[in-house]
Amino acid sequence: MDVPEAVIVKSSRLKSVVWNDFDRIKKGDTFVAVCRHCKKKLSGSSTSGTSHLRNHLIRCQRRSNHGMSQFISSREKKKEATLAITNYVDQGQKKDDVLNLVNIRFDPEQVKDETNNTLNYNFDQRRSRFDLARMIILHGYPLGMVEHVGFRVFVKNLHPLFELVSCNRVESDCLEIYVKEKQKVNELLDKLPGKISLSANMWTATDHLESSYLCLTAHYIDESWQLNKKVLNFMFVDPSHTEDLHSDAIMTCLMDWDIDRKLFSMTFDCSSNSDYISLRIRDRLSQNRFLYCNGQLFDVSCAIDLLNLMAQDALEALCDILPKIRDSIQCIKQSREVQAKFNEMAEQVKVQSQKGLSVDNPSQWNSTYAMLGAAIEYREAFSLLQESDVGYSACPTEEEWGRTCVITGFLKFFFEVTNILTKTNFPTSNIFFPELCDVHLQLMEWSKNSDDYVKALAFKMRTKFEEYWDKCGLALAVSAMLDPRFKMKLVEYYYPQIYGAVAVQRIDDVVNCVKALYNEHSICSPLASIDQGLAWQVGSSSSGKDARDRLMGFDKFLHESSQSEGSKSDLDKYLEEPLFPRNVDFNVLNWWKVHTPRYPILSMMARNVLGIPMSKVASDCAFKSGRRVVDREWSSLKPATIQALVCSQDWIRSELES
Repeated sequence: MDVPEAVIVKSSRLKSVVWNDFDRIKKGDTFVAVCRHCKKKLSGSSTSGTSHLRNHLIRCQRRSNHGMSQFISSREKKKEATLAITNYVDQGQKKDDVLNLVNIRFDPEQVKDETNNTLNYNFDQRRSRFDLARMIILHGYPLGMVEHVGFRVFVKNLHPLFELVSCNRVESDCLEIYVKEKQKVNELLDKLPGKISLSANMWTATDHLESSYLCLTAHYIDESWQLNKKVLNFMFVDPSHTEDLHSDAIMTCLMDWDIDRKLFSMTFDCSSNSDYISLRIRDRLSQNRFLYCNGQLFDVSCAIDLLNLMAQDALEALCDILPKIRDSIQCIKQSREVQAKFNEMAEQVKVQSQKGLSVDNPSQWNSTYAMLGAAIEYREAFSLLQESDVGYSACPTEEEWGRTCVITGFLKFFFEVTNILTKTNFPTSNIFFPELCDVHLQLMEWSKNSDDYVKALAFKMRTKFEEYWDKCGLALAVSAMLDPRFKMKLVEYYYPQIYGAVAVQRIDDVVNCVKALYNEHSICSPLASIDQGLAWQVGSSSSGKDARDRLMGFDKFLHESSQSEGSKSDLDKYLEEPLFPRNVDFNVLNWWKVHTPRYPILSMMARNVLGIPMSKVASDCAFKSGRRVVDREWSSLKPATIQALVCSQDWIRSELES
């Protein structure tokens, strides 16, 4: 202490909590307050008050590392907040409005005793900054919120030591989080026991409908036999690019994640462009011998997308009737008098419906189906209203009501199937076969309708379905075979109804595919060999290829000869044993988890097949038409930032849910 003749004064009058961190020293006729943490000297005169001492403690770094007490009074908090916001009143808010915000925030009565409370903690600026960035990612907040006046006031009062960040700073923090989270996902994918299936979804921007984004999502069954998915890429797609460039961009993503040799299948929407893209990717992977069964199960179309397209066909067939039904509902809703009159007519014709009449949301076909279902039940009341009200002329004719009833029946069927297939966000592929077989049979029945108008609609929908079935039917059947409640019996039940005289040949096609797929798993196909895959990717001599082919043939010979000598394979044992009882709570993945020791090879095959995403549509989007939309605040950012935010949000959310 370089204060000569200094005397530490201990007085009962020093009752402020601030003196717990200061020594009051008398030097001559004056008093000095010396900080016990950093030894800085400030005025200790009684006329100086203690506000300057409190302000020093807020900024004292040595004290913050040791442990800081909550001592800022309501008056001083108010002063700090008022000072903090004066720099932001130029952002369109009046100074008086912001000061009113401070007055509301700090009620002296609510915090009058806070000076007696203490809280020890270590403040970490970097950690707090990244917590803020993770919060923005997790909840989809706009990056610009960090520059909002209200947010800055809140943070400044919450912790005055936190250094407020700019929009650019938080964007950089989000990108850094993305890099770290991506590394974790990379390590997870590398350690997976099975293969990976991908789905591809197109998104659009809120304010830029011409802007498109391709979302690639990985689907896999982990070591605990849980079906999972992770968004891998969310990349901007130039509308002027050809399908060749799109397929090249997807292949670049696969190689960037190093999963091209681990790919099992890929799911796109139902379109000719998607067919071409998937075909090019399949050909490239097949050249390197990365795909099972020469890629027979690789190319998958989204089943829910197919159902949506057929539902839209049905609604298009009602394009002249739908406006009449909407106008009719709006007519009775226009006034209480009309509504009361309509209700009387409904009672007169003994309408028993509990459904309410409301106009649909055209972007969600399930709401249109609900509107039609309710309107049909009130059809006689609408007819009476038209007879008594000359101002109402929108009532459909009897023929139109008849067609509406038939087509609403189509929508009801699609609605029920869609609900079954989307009741979980993680549907395994085995549940799709019986439902889509029922769709196939129903379309065949509708095609026999005596009304040419309805028959033409059924033919249009059936054409779409059969294109889908030709591509995906085999994968659906193999998936059903791996459900121990059905095995091959479900295929044997439905195929004669669908194929008639050629059913036996079709069943044999499924059996042969199952056997080939099993054999490739049992002899460790090239897909499972990273070293062999790399050799083929880099390129080897023709003699190397011939030797490899000969060894593959030898492995197959050993496998087949061992079967002929009397030992039963996993597949034989599985198919010969009785079916597992059907019950409501059955979980196919739990069954395979328990029976993996009994069927070690077949369980490898089940892990890969049951993880195929037969649908890429989330449950909350099952009935929506059009693409998913990027949030307005995020869509204005750079493409690299959008990808970082969307991917990181998916990874962080899945980590919290696990």
